[in-house]
Amino acid sequence: MSERTLAIIKPDAVKKQAIGDIINRYEKAGLKPVAMKLMQMSMPVAEGFYAVHKARPFFGSLCGFMSSGPCVVLVLQGENAIKKNRELMGATDPAKAEADTIRKAHGANIEFNAVHGSDSPETAAFEIGYFFPGMEIFG
Repeated sequence: MSERTLAIIKPDAVKKQAIGDIINRYEKAGLKPVAMKLMQMSMPVAEGFYAVHKARPFFGSLCGFMSSGPCVVLVLQGENAIKKNRELMGATDPAKAEADTIRKAHGANIEFNAVHGSDSPETAAFEIGYFFPGMEIFG
């Protein structure tokens, strides 16, 4: 079933100039970018996006990291896009990620792990709406 998911190429991967490689991996896996922007999140935008983690001890450092530099926010569309993107990303901790995953190739550690991806259809709907009004999505 064709679906959409949100992906973020995080500030660490942008700084490492990995944008092209990561988008190439999405496209080779059959995930089509239907919306994309380069942006730097403000701290309030990062806090709103990650509000689900507000009670977690890593919340402050996560929001600080995500607002530390530019990132690329994308909507990917394709068959089983959420599951496919989660497989492409690999484990949250790059040290535990499978070979040929984005996090294994571009992540440094559990905090600086190169990419974000929605984990469910409900999360994807919220995350896509958070960054992209409907008129900005093509496809």
